[in-house]
Amino acid sequence: MQTTNSPSERSALAGVRILDLTAVVFGPYASQILADYGADVIKVEPPEGDSTRRTGPRQEDDLAAIFLGINRNKRSIVLDLKQADAREALLTLVDSADVLMHSMRPAKMARLGLDPQKLCARNPRLIYAGLYGFGAGGAYADQPAYDDIVQGLTGIADITQRQSGEPRYLPTIAADKTCGLVAAHAILAALFQRERTGLGQQLEVPMFESMASYLLVEHFYGRHLQDSPDTGTAGYPRVLAPWRRPYQTTDGYLCMMPYTDAHWHRFFNETGHEALVDDPRFTDITARTQHIEDLYALVGRIVADHPTAHWLALCQRLEIPAAPVNRLEDLEQDPHLRSVDFFVPLTSTAGHHYRFTRNPVRLQRSHVPPAMPPRLGEHTRQVLQQAGLSPQRIEELLASGSARDSNHSVSLSTPPEVEQ
Repeated sequence: MQTTNSPSERSALAGVRILDLTAVVFGPYASQILADYGADVIKVEPPEGDSTRRTGPRQEDDLAAIFLGINRNKRSIVLDLKQADAREALLTLVDSADVLMHSMRPAKMARLGLDPQKLCARNPRLIYAGLYGFGAGGAYADQPAYDDIVQGLTGIADITQRQSGEPRYLPTIAADKTCGLVAAHAILAALFQRERTGLGQQLEVPMFESMASYLLVEHFYGRHLQDSPDTGTAGYPRVLAPWRRPYQTTDGYLCMMPYTDAHWHRFFNETGHEALVDDPRFTDITARTQHIEDLYALVGRIVADHPTAHWLALCQRLEIPAAPVNRLEDLEQDPHLRSVDFFVPLTSTAGHHYRFTRNPVRLQRSHVPPAMPPRLGEHTRQVLQQAGLSPQRIEELLASGSARDSNHSVSLSTPPEVEQ
């Protein structure tokens, strides 16, 4: 698909303004997706900034690795919402906003005078998106949540124990990022509905419910079948099998996925195991699922006899999906990612060189190239001026500490607790 850099080409979300009060990963990942589609995302930060500004290695103050990964294409303003003047400035921004998203508990937003009833009455077209740990009205509604907590509650630690014998979290921030995707598409759906009705609305994206829904796509399994007690178990056997892992070859590892009956027949015939074609354990997908551990263990022994290159060539010839195992460090040199220009170099205003991933989605009529994540308070003056505040009023806010710009920002060695 071709993209265009023509200045006259409007991005998909051109003109959509988002006030993003979220922090850490869940919310910022969602707003980065929207920024990648061209929304004007204004990241509203406290004086100390998002804690991820100090998470990981960095070349410049307040631009640490984790922050870089989830805050491209945004503008940053600093408002100390503990102060009345800062809250009043935010309300002025709300008047021209399309979306306000936050990850604070509803009670705290109400104490700040930023509850949905007040803001939606002030701006009836506003999409008010609350990104919470747990849905309103539930038993856990007032509890904070982070990725590890949600992974444990939703059964991820359980399925890793079923497969490996030890409960573990997935070695990626799976709950935050998955729920960020859910939040992005929920906000887009609300914006689309507003285009039809002219009215905004409140929406909530709870991490626990979102991640439980995600996990139970396959792992609800037999629990769907309420009239069949013998098959009413949870957990999809194929993906829980201990042998479901890259196959070890004589010189490395192979990811191989024969799936259809034809795939398996070709594999058995080509590897000298013709008798397995008629083995009742492996004749179709139902039988293979019931005997998946036997199947994976058997394939593991077969694959162990040859090098990775042998199997890649065989699988290509037999049209069986297969790939080598990339290390994280290999991704930048992956021939496919290089050929689609997935990694983009950028230089900061301070002259430091960075590398970013681009939006993986390509739209024919919309292209937003990656831009450097903002410095803390880099756009405070600009955004407040665009909202209609006078230069004198902006200077008063900066002088009082209600607002800060990049020349007056502060960093804390120990970030405060962030509510989600």
